Amino acid sequence: MSDLAAALDIVGARWALLIVERLLDGPQRYGDLQRDLGLGTNMLATRLRELEAAGILRRLPLRHNTRAYALTDRGLALRATITELTRWAAEDAHDTRDPTAHP
Repeated sequence: MSDLAAALDIVGARWALLIVERLLDGPQRYGDLQRDLGLGTNMLATRLRELEAAGILRRLPLRHNTRAYALTDRGLALRATITELTRWAAEDAHDTRDPTAHP
């Protein structure tokens, strides 16, 4: 398996990078992530478990049975990747050229 394939096994699942992007701003409570991302509790719980198992984020202890999540150093290292993907998507969205036309 290539290094890229291995990375995509970890962060390539739907919602994974969007969760990481939200956590780049700092720790977030479970309910806030769910509300802000607008995804079902089962999907969010699954992705958080996968990202935690991969060492991308960690669960923070809070009072009153609430959960919060924060990125680990490995998760924070994805900042540049997310920034570049966002830039790439923005450039594509602003490109009004016909993709079938030749220069």
